[in-house]
Amino acid sequence: VGGGGLGPPQLCLWGCAVPGAGVRGAGRCYVAAGGQDGEVQKAQRAAEASEEPGQRPPTIFSKIIDRTIRADILYEDDKCLAFRDVAPQAPVHFLVIPKHPIPRLSRVAAGDAELLGHLLVVASQTAKVEGLVDGYRVVINDGKRGSQSVYHLHLHVLGGRQMGWPPG
Repeated sequence: VGGGGLGPPQLCLWGCAVPGAGVRGAGRCYVAAGGQDGEVQKAQRAAEASEEPGQRPPTIFSKIIDRTIRADILYEDDKCLAFRDVAPQAPVHFLVIPKHPIPRLSRVAAGDAELLGHLLVVASQTAKVEGLVDGYRVVINDGKRGSQSVYHLHLHVLGGRQMGWPPG
């Protein structure tokens, strides 16, 4: 396996064909660090925590905005921040977040329309800077069933490889 193209392709734990398997430095699976089920469980715990009465604790994203947690920042203006994902699911994977915290896409108001458009423009411009000229995927997870693990609206921008369909 992995030598000269003979035999079946090497698969990761989730059944993804891993290109370049057996070649040093090649063949990384980008399905999910910790597995798909780990992300679902994390999202379910986050949903439960977001429903608890009282004041919401700061999210990891609010800590990145206020610089109490470091991030590899790609873009920043007065409305949003774009930075690399710490657990990338593709060769290029960054997040775009509003500085004004909106917990979920399903909780946006009509007055958020300009900000939401701005987030998409920043995603597009940052994707170009990152060299994603052949396309990319933009993902917004919403709520428990959408596997949202951080209750601060964020856009995932993933590229640098062929995306599959359906996405999950």
